[in-house]
Amino acid sequence: MNVDINQAKEWLEKAAGEAQEVIQNPSKVDEILLQLENKLQEVPAIGETLSNLPTMIAMIKAWIKKEYTVVSPKVIACLVGAVLYLLKRNDLISDRIPVLGIADDLAVLGLALKLSDPELEAFKAWRANH
Repeated sequence: MNVDINQAKEWLEKAAGEAQEVIQNPSKVDEILLQLENKLQEVPAIGETLSNLPTMIAMIKAWIKKEYTVVSPKVIACLVGAVLYLLKRNDLISDRIPVLGIADDLAVLGLALKLSDPELEAFKAWRANH
């Protein structure tokens, strides 16, 4: 399957214009994050765990903005630490090794999400009421 770069660029430009409108409306952003959570649940094996990734991002942002402060700073630190691990170049298995290189990153992120599941569920409930 070949990707037409020009078509991809056109699509991205159109999406960027739509995104500019969406990011002006926080409730729209939340709606899209919820849609992403649902979409990620469809991914075999890792989808259920990673479906909380948008919730995690939204919760961290809400905590930073002091909109949602019920969650422990330790939980936030755990989640941000997992993201930093994912983004750093020095990890247990080099990202240059196909499949295994990303597997350890996803394992660390998945573990952080699993450990934080009660807080993420509480945040989802809070977000649904606001």
